[in-house]
Amino acid sequence: MEIKSVLFIGFVWPEANSSAAGSRMIQLIRYFSDLGAKITFASSAKLGEHPSDLKSLGVEMVPIRLNHSSFDDFIKILNPDAVVFDRYMTEEQFGWRVAECCPNCIRILDTEDLHCLRFVRQQCYKKGEQLTESKLLSNELSKRELASIFRSDLSLVISQFEMQLLENLFGVSSNLLFYLPLVVEQETVNIKDWKNKKDFVFIGNFMHAPNWDAVLNLKNNIWPSIRENLPEVKLHIYGAYSSVKVKQLHNEQSGFLVHGWAESAREVFESARVSLAPIRFGAGLKGKLLESMHFGTPNVTTSIGAEGIQGNMHWGGFVEDQWDEFSKAAVKLYLDEKVWVASRDSGYNLIRERFDSQVHFVAFKNRLQQVISDLKNHRNKNFIGAMLTQQTTAASKYMSKWIEAKNSNE
Repeated sequence: MEIKSVLFIGFVWPEANSSAAGSRMIQLIRYFSDLGAKITFASSAKLGEHPSDLKSLGVEMVPIRLNHSSFDDFIKILNPDAVVFDRYMTEEQFGWRVAECCPNCIRILDTEDLHCLRFVRQQCYKKGEQLTESKLLSNELSKRELASIFRSDLSLVISQFEMQLLENLFGVSSNLLFYLPLVVEQETVNIKDWKNKKDFVFIGNFMHAPNWDAVLNLKNNIWPSIRENLPEVKLHIYGAYSSVKVKQLHNEQSGFLVHGWAESAREVFESARVSLAPIRFGAGLKGKLLESMHFGTPNVTTSIGAEGIQGNMHWGGFVEDQWDEFSKAAVKLYLDEKVWVASRDSGYNLIRERFDSQVHFVAFKNRLQQVISDLKNHRNKNFIGAMLTQQTTAASKYMSKWIEAKNSNE
């Protein structure tokens, strides 16, 4: 069976220049386009400030409504061979309708990152507690997200760490999971040497809580020490959706400069000498670090920042969880050309070996064909998923119809 038509259901409209999630969605669209499929992207969200140009990619954009039977008519006419859910929330909202209206299409969940892992880590950080298996297992969000994974025919996971967590802690069969990380096109980039790059940089979408926390961490715990050692050097903060509270951190005197959205992350990274990402909680892969290494800028980050990226390879910079050591590593990387060059080259090697787009595309194509060619048997082996689909469909169907009826009477 060929995949001739694919429907993406987006939690938001993709913004590739604003977030790793947006970049990821564009990568998936291109994967399926390269398979020759016609792509339709639907979302109930409003367009954001910096939407990607989906039409230039040959993608049809369709607005849809939550809790409304018009979606049923839409998908029956479209009759896609595959549906890709953007995060577990869209699978919760529309998965039962897809299963009911198009039972033979393959249902694929793109997890983006494990939201339950990110959420529980954030709660533990706020309380000053250690992350434990029991906290993950007992959390309500974990149950919702895992139910979505079990209901789907295939879930795409971007981090090997999260693959292991799903299999070993939550007991998800490897048949239901596929490792498909953020990838990097193996292209020639404008390589600037150490002396032609200057200053530090941080980049990240400020609607994402770990990014806002990382900037506060830089402001309060890290930048003062770096600035004391490098009084003429500046830190440039970039990110989409920078609110008033973000902009208020801007301080010319201390060299802490908040610029807002960057139209080209490539230009930002190619100009900076060192990238900083002191991330205290989060999940998935950090697209800012992949881009930093890809564009020849070594970085300093934390163990959570490097999670799922490093593997057993040398990092493209330093990984430090103590803020005084973090600051010292940043200064050393900035001043020592030999250390900087070695770190840059390690970053290139890491990206080349672990995140080559073509390698992962071929593997994904083969796995898709394997599942589609024997979809009935694949589903029969997933009894938990079948059970959850039956129960969820019944519950969600009548709740949605109640909401629709309620809204029509108002």
